[in-house]
Amino acid sequence: MRSFARPFFASLVVIGFGALAGPSGFAAATSDTTFPAMPPAVNASSGANGGQAAVAAAPSIPLGTTITTANWRQYRQFMPDGMVTLFEGQSSWKMPDDIAMTIGPTMIHPLPAGYLAATEKYGPATKLVELPDGRLTISGYQGGIPFPNPTEPHRGWKLLADFWYRYMPHIVVNTPDNPGFECTLDGYADVNCTKGLWVARQLSFNTDPGTPSTFPGAAGKYYTTWFMLEEPEQQRYSTTLTMEYTDLTLPEDVYVFLPAMRRTQRLSAAARCSSSGTEMTPDDGRFAFDSTIPDFSAELVGTRKILNEMDVKSAGANFPADYDMPLGWPKPSWGQWELRDSYILDIRKLPAKASGYCYGKRILYIDQQFFGPLWTDLYDPKMQLWKVALLQPIVTDIPRIGPQNSTGAAFSHWWDLQSHHATFQGPNDGHGYNILVNDNVPASYLDLERYTTPGGLNAVMR
Repeated sequence: MRSFARPFFASLVVIGFGALAGPSGFAAATSDTTFPAMPPAVNASSGANGGQAAVAAAPSIPLGTTITTANWRQYRQFMPDGMVTLFEGQSSWKMPDDIAMTIGPTMIHPLPAGYLAATEKYGPATKLVELPDGRLTISGYQGGIPFPNPTEPHRGWKLLADFWYRYMPHIVVNTPDNPGFECTLDGYADVNCTKGLWVARQLSFNTDPGTPSTFPGAAGKYYTTWFMLEEPEQQRYSTTLTMEYTDLTLPEDVYVFLPAMRRTQRLSAAARCSSSGTEMTPDDGRFAFDSTIPDFSAELVGTRKILNEMDVKSAGANFPADYDMPLGWPKPSWGQWELRDSYILDIRKLPAKASGYCYGKRILYIDQQFFGPLWTDLYDPKMQLWKVALLQPIVTDIPRIGPQNSTGAAFSHWWDLQSHHATFQGPNDGHGYNILVNDNVPASYLDLERYTTPGGLNAVMR
């Protein structure tokens, strides 16, 4: 096995989320205003924000059951299609013979009180908007879950909006003490890794305690992600800034700072299918889907309990040592797997926008409780299964809120079944530290000019 460097554009990974539409230009509007019923919870224990509850796994997978290559078929109804493909062993990537997935209780961490209060307060004003060109967007959104009880028409797209605006801390940072990593793996076991720093910031519609809904001077911006490469040395200081807007119909802006040229340039918004050496295109960022969502349809395929593993802390921080190779699956030492209630969305580019687009469809599995992504299956334009990804939101304590699943910390595993290539990402590089969020972020990273504006990129090497 050897390690070598890649061009820095391959490390552009967006960990923020969404933008939001203004009210102009709509033909019709609908709203789903019922406040959400909380997921079932038993055995509640005291803790931050109402504590957490353990919900027993489905009777068909008793607690303590270990899924292996010998018995997996008994539990395939709890697996996404791509996971079944890996177990079947007929593709270029397949499950290792020694895989062991032990089932534990499903842990529900209540969403933050401020986020739920915003859902209740502003939900009646949030409306789905049908634009004259057939696209969908929303108006009136002020924070929380846009559609807490989505119904037809366009139920699937409303769930996509809930995914887009899922709870995230208002600031998420990786410092030089805890850089995030991205490693690629090919069929020859060659490994190629980079490390980098992140400052991801929600600028509007915040619900965290002590945080303004919109930061002064940030009107019109919703989320920005600043990323700088730390390693390898020859790519150090290469930096990207991704900007999401409060008008959902506006495509994101991406700016890059090129240290060799000492200048910043804006990238074309049209290049959404360039993978730059990894399994992910720009549309695969933000843990599974990052694009101009009015340009897509979203149909609810169904609901199902699926397997995921989230309370893993930093168990996967060392690649490949912590991974079950050659696939790169989480080792048993990472912890127990849970059964999570999920929505299954079929997401496709609208026909008027689909010419030249890389994917025929994206099947996205979204957790019903916190709306985070758990798995995705990607199909090529001929509707052949192309890529599959396990997405593991890491349970993390948020200051003044408590443990949450959707925090900007996640391990992700992307496998390209057609080219026999894979990409793995995590929020720390093996030293035991994790992301810094909200009150734990050093004051130097709160500089809005430096970390949320194109002009701030000029200060990268100062």
